[in-house]
Amino acid sequence: MKKLTKRKKANLLKIEDKLYGQEEAIKLLKETATATFIESVEAHISLNIDPKYSDQQLRSTLILPKGTGKTKRIALLISEEMRSSLNKEIADVVGSDDLIEQISQGNTNFDILIATPDMMPKLAKLGRILGPKGLMPSPKAGTVTNTIESTIQDFKKGKLEYRADKSGIVHLLFGKINFSETDLLQNLNAIYNSIEQNKPTGVKGQYFKTFHICTTMGPSIELNITLLKNT
Repeated sequence: MKKLTKRKKANLLKIEDKLYGQEEAIKLLKETATATFIESVEAHISLNIDPKYSDQQLRSTLILPKGTGKTKRIALLISEEMRSSLNKEIADVVGSDDLIEQISQGNTNFDILIATPDMMPKLAKLGRILGPKGLMPSPKAGTVTNTIESTIQDFKKGKLEYRADKSGIVHLLFGKINFSETDLLQNLNAIYNSIEQNKPTGVKGQYFKTFHICTTMGPSIELNITLLKNT
């Protein structure tokens, strides 16, 4: 078994066996972010859902009030006619059939792919490439749209897509450890509220099971969900 480093042991000693209020938890996050780089801040939320049933699936988007602190490369797939009418490139990558060809060759040098509805039939054959990477555009994720400029602006501001995995767990990055405590708290509350508002219709009984936050290299801190509900 791999031994814990002194840094990890010291951080674990700071975590008590209790449920934390969100403000106390964020203070503790900063205390335990002792790596030599700027760590990301993550949320891992376990929900009482079984995504194999259509009425218990969770997939939505939200705009984090303070952004993620991470710059994402955005690719835009549009028709050749629309492409020629653009006065400037509003995305990192803009293409039509040439972009589809690049993707078919395995070139997915972007984090988000936005497409207009008329281009979606051409993307169908690329599902095996885009699907496993979570890059396939969809109306529910807000990445299939005719309002190109506003959509790209939203994603640049911190809009992100989330979904529950097959175990019913949502994993989200909601900032960097160099964010202020207030900014991290606002992003955290936005996550909770969005997941609550998008509760699947098939949920029976308690919806949230556990809600943990952590930094890239830090220990996990469990939040008191009851306190989150009161924000």
